[in-house]
Amino acid sequence: MSEITTRTVLETDAINRAWRRVAHEIAEAHADGGTVILVGIQRGGVALARQLGETLGGIYGQPVAVGSVEPGLHRDDLSQRAMAELRPTELPGDLADKVVVLIDDVLSTGRTVRASIDAVMGFGRPQCIRLAVLIDRGHRELPIRPDFVGKNLPTHPDERVEVRLSEQGTPQTVEILSL
Repeated sequence: MSEITTRTVLETDAINRAWRRVAHEIAEAHADGGTVILVGIQRGGVALARQLGETLGGIYGQPVAVGSVEPGLHRDDLSQRAMAELRPTELPGDLADKVVVLIDDVLSTGRTVRASIDAVMGFGRPQCIRLAVLIDRGHRELPIRPDFVGKNLPTHPDERVEVRLSEQGTPQTVEILSL
């Protein structure tokens, strides 16, 4: 059995700088903060959506709506893997004429994002859906590309990228696990 090695590639300050930059990019692309809804993809994206919401609220000078989406029932690989514990989808109001920004921690194949888009569309038809990710590691299996990226981090397919959170739920480190 081989040993798992862990390598820290980003720490708190670098993560915060990258995520603040993403907030400014979103504000530049969508000047009306009242139309923006941040939707964290369950598990990794929810804490990041909250953090981004606070930063954008300061930029816009008004609160930004933040919710969450559970993509579990919309996955295309349910027959190949065990179903994870489902968490609730909580959207902050009507999606019509809104810019939904899906938030995730790590983008790889694109399958979770596709399932999340399907889940969001079940609640209404937004003006548009954008994608913001903290880490884009490549390895896409679907034609999905993020609109806003904190850090591009090319990895080997056998490696795993994990965003570790502090007890307060803010990103503390980004680590690559070599299996």
